[in-house]
Amino acid sequence: MAGRPREFDRDLALQQAMLAFWKQGYEGTSMADLVAATGLASARLYAAFGSKQELFREAVERYEAGDGAFAEKALEDTESVREAIAKLLADAVATYTRRGRPQGCMVVSAATNYATENEAVMAWLTTHRKARTQSIIDRLEAALKAGQLKPGTDVQALGDYYAVVLHGLSVQARDGVGKARLLAMIPPALSALDAVMR
Repeated sequence: MAGRPREFDRDLALQQAMLAFWKQGYEGTSMADLVAATGLASARLYAAFGSKQELFREAVERYEAGDGAFAEKALEDTESVREAIAKLLADAVATYTRRGRPQGCMVVSAATNYATENEAVMAWLTTHRKARTQSIIDRLEAALKAGQLKPGTDVQALGDYYAVVLHGLSVQARDGVGKARLLAMIPPALSALDAVMR
């Protein structure tokens, strides 16, 4: 009698797929790569996740609930908007340079260039990046209302600026810029906020 097939661990498969997508991007990750990463036949992956696109969406959601959750946490954790932004950037550096993990942010690096047939996936990723930017703007808006920032501060421009810094840190980490150099960018970045603090 043949042995029973190994129990399918969907959670582990999703974790392995997430790491493959994070490292190679959506288009750069083929079905063969996903088979190699998960150790599962493509038919089993399709049965469990529906399609490569659905697997990718679940992988991004897993990233945002795990490795990528630092941003929401940093923005919610503290009364001081300066501490919140400083923590956001420092935690980004820690996440983007972690040993044993792909470098950079999965949501930023997974979708730089893409073929026309993948426009829907890329548009979906864009909404995730825009939501992150909006969460920074919202945090600055709350600080303005709380009297932490000077009246008339352009919180949208400031929030957009910190989103650019966050995405830039991801690209730099992806390019192999070390943790110390990335952390050294934070004080100059915070000077934009210092200029409008009350």
